[in-house]
Amino acid sequence: MTKPYTGAKPYNGGCACGAIRYEIAAEPVFSNHCQCRHCQQRSGTGHGSYLTFADRKAVSLSGTATEWEIAGDSGNLKRHGFCPNCGAPVYLTFAAMPDLFTIHAASLDDPSRFTPQVVTYAARSPAWDPLDPALTKFETMPTG
Repeated sequence: MTKPYTGAKPYNGGCACGAIRYEIAAEPVFSNHCQCRHCQQRSGTGHGSYLTFADRKAVSLSGTATEWEIAGDSGNLKRHGFCPNCGAPVYLTFAAMPDLFTIHAASLDDPSRFTPQVVTYAARSPAWDPLDPALTKFETMPTG
C-alpha cells in the first residue's frame, strides 16, 4: 500500500561526488536491509540498505548513471545505477516491476530518514554482520 505523500519533505540524495542527484516526492513503501550475496558483494559489507518507492513518476533524477543488470533469485532482472565518476551505488530498478524505484539508504542527504522495516535474505547473513534483532527477518524475499 502506498503511503500518501504529505509534501512536507522530499527524499533527496545522490552519489558521493554529486554528479548524480535525485529528489523523490513520495513516501517509501518498503525499507529493508538485504543480506543476499549480490548486496554483500556490491556493498562490500554484509548487507545493503534500501528504500523502495512505488511510483517512478515521483522521482526526479539528474546526472547520468552507469547501469548494469543481474538476475535475482526470482530470475527477474535488477538494474543497478551507480556513478561512473565516484563509483557510488545510487539506485535499483526492476524489469518485472517497472514503476518501482529503489535507492540506497546511504545515498540519502539525510540518512537518518531511513528506518528499516525488515531484513531480507537473512538465510545468507554472515555471522560478523549482526542486524537489529527486533527486526522481522525473512529467509528470502517476502511475497505479497
